[in-house]
Amino acid sequence: MNNDQISLLDIDKLNVLSPLGRGAKGVVFLVQHNGELLALKAISRASINSKVKKTDSNDKHYKRIFFEQDVLRRFQHPLLPKLRGILSTEHIVGYAIDYCPGRNLNYLRKKQTDNMFSNDFIRFYAAELVLALEYLHQLGIVYRDLKPDNIMIQDNGHLMLVDFDLSTELSPKASSSSLSPSPSPLPKSDPSKNRKYKFSNLYTCCNLANSAKDSVHPAESVNSEPSSDRSNSFVGTEEYVAPEMIQGTGHDFAVDWWCLGVVLHEMLYGTTPFRGINRKETFYRILSKTPELVGEPSPLRDLIRKLLEKDPKERITVAEIKGQDFFKGVDWEKVMDISRPPFIPGRFDEECTGGNKNIDVEDYVREVFEVGDDVMEKKVNEENFLVF
Repeated sequence: MNNDQISLLDIDKLNVLSPLGRGAKGVVFLVQHNGELLALKAISRASINSKVKKTDSNDKHYKRIFFEQDVLRRFQHPLLPKLRGILSTEHIVGYAIDYCPGRNLNYLRKKQTDNMFSNDFIRFYAAELVLALEYLHQLGIVYRDLKPDNIMIQDNGHLMLVDFDLSTELSPKASSSSLSPSPSPLPKSDPSKNRKYKFSNLYTCCNLANSAKDSVHPAESVNSEPSSDRSNSFVGTEEYVAPEMIQGTGHDFAVDWWCLGVVLHEMLYGTTPFRGINRKETFYRILSKTPELVGEPSPLRDLIRKLLEKDPKERITVAEIKGQDFFKGVDWEKVMDISRPPFIPGRFDEECTGGNKNIDVEDYVREVFEVGDDVMEKKVNEENFLVF
């Protein structure tokens, strides 16, 4: 579907199956449209208007939403979402992308022994993250919110980065590889051939594990100067924020490689490297502490150490990342051709796709964002879906 074919969704014709989760600005629903399963992100107009400060204009808040939609329109990459439709009514705005049944990397990690991935798992997912970030940087997009909750698993087992509302645009990053032609589409999985990789009860469509109460994302983070090579916005999720963002000295694409280092540390050890008892201590640790890479020296620990270099000018680059010993033997041109990734999600839950649940999207979003926190907490507990 090209840009000219992006459809305006008719809310009355969407088969809304279940809520998947909520974020700071929207609720995500599992919907059926023309027989296809999609993830619909819906944002309350009233919530946007109520959050506007006296010195602000709600145009700026809508600009952030439209920026995210515009970014999605540009993607032609199998590890990034495609914009499948736009929703706009009197009460809500939003968009739809392809649905990923495998949940996110955070959920999958917690299903592993000791909440940690093996080196082979990490190598596969890390390689795909490198390719996805490289593509974004070639487009001039700094992702700025890389974390396991934003790394979804598609039906074929390959990853997909989602949630670009904290992203910004800088001058495109030069790379030795070309954006054209686009990477080949990922192969579709055959679940019957991958049963040994499945985890029992892994997929329940009504429980999307996400967390980001600690996110900091002002609407003004939309970059007003796309031709610049640095941004001074302060956005992200606190445990993953790069030192230069905390210092306010300006940042560029290197913040994404720092985030990758934090994610790899979490995949290896089951925890982020700089977490403190509160935001102040976490930021202090990010600025001053060396990550504790417990265990024997290894190529993976060496890669993490180089990604978590506090000086962005000294931080490892994408070309250097690809040449690290941890990725020795990886054919970067064929990573996305792998037909049997380490984990293949199970089939869709028939209970979740068996018919319309009679959910009114507008009423649901209005209740989530226009009621008190105590009511929302009760709603989260009752519906058993998690905040992201």
